[in-house]
Formats: sequence, C-alpha cells, structure tokens
Amino acid sequence: MSLRHAVLGLLAESSASGYDLMKLFNASLASVWPATQSQVYGELTKLTTAGLVEVAAHGPRGRKEYAITGDGLAELRHWLTEVEPSGPQRHDGLLRVFFLGIVTPLEAQTFLLHQAERAARTRATLEHLEETAEWDEEMISVYGRIALEYGLRISAMQEEWARWAADEVTSAKARKASELARAQHKGQEGQDEEVRPGEGE
Repeated sequence: MSLRHAVLGLLAESSASGYDLMKLFNASLASVWPATQSQVYGELTKLTTAGLVEVAAHGPRGRKEYAITGDGLAELRHWLTEVEPSGPQRHDGLLRVFFLGIVTPLEAQTFLLHQAERAARTRATLEHLEETAEWDEEMISVYGRIALEYGLRISAMQEEWARWAADEVTSAKARKASELARAQHKGQEGQDEEVRPGEGE
C-alpha cells in the first residue's frame, strides 16, 4: 500500500503527469521506496478509479496531469497519522549472519567486510546527493532532507557494525562455535565426495 501513498504524497504537493511523477520518484523517493514506471502508472490508474486522484488536465500526445482529490488527501492524512508503519521485518543480510558458523572464519569475515563496503558506498552516494541536490523550501525538499539524514546515519551505523562483526567472527569464541558447526557436517561432506565420482557413470 505504500506505493499508493507515495504517489498521493507527491501529488499533494502539486499536480503532475506520470512522467513528472517518475522524475520525482527518482529524485526523491527511489532510495526509500523504489518503483518502476509500470508500477507508478498502474497505481495512478487504480487511484483514479478509486476517486483518490483525478485527471486535472490533458496535454499533447495524450499527456494527462493528475491531481489529488479531497478523498485522496483524507486517505493520505489517515495513513500518516493513524496507520502504524510496518518497518523492515526481513533482512536477508542479517539472516545470513545467524548461520556464518557454517563457513570458515575467513569466509565469514569476508562476507561482513563486503557488507561494510556496501554501506560505505551507500553513504557516499547519499553524501553526493546531499551536496548536489537543490534543497529549497518545498515540502518534498524539506522533509526529503530529513529522510536523507536517516540514510546517512543508518549507513554509517551499518558500516561500523559490519567492521566490528568482522573482528568478532575471528575471536576464539566464534572460531570454536564455527569449528563445532562444521565438524557436525564433516562426515556428510565426505559421503558426498564419495558419491560424486559415480554420478556421471
């Protein structure tokens, strides 16, 4: 449902065509809630059917300009003030951390350092955006800058945590846990190696 409210939020500031909305998405919301062109246009159709958005003007070559309706603004306000944010409930990277004992400490450390580098690249991208974007007094700009600060802080924290974790997985306690986990499967790995040579016969 958040794509619906993202579109409503952008239209709450000013009416726009589908093309204009995609430009706004890419300039402001892509790092928070990315959407493809087909998704945005599809959502505009659904919002229009639901009476939350209306076609305010027609232009050349079938261009349509959309505006938020009173019902759409009420829905946006309801979502902002009464609907609890779901938040991230799944994190593929953290899920893997639980099972890093299956691989060697070096492999675990390499994985975590890679995560640190990804976070550093994300922060560098956001810092570039902060320096080059035109931060004016419009709603999306003012509150977009506040949202950007979250990205800057969270990426810095993620990098710091990943580098700390990369040291932790080489500690004596982590090495012992990893050795125990891999020892449980050592016999199975040997059996698998014995089976493989005959597989192609």
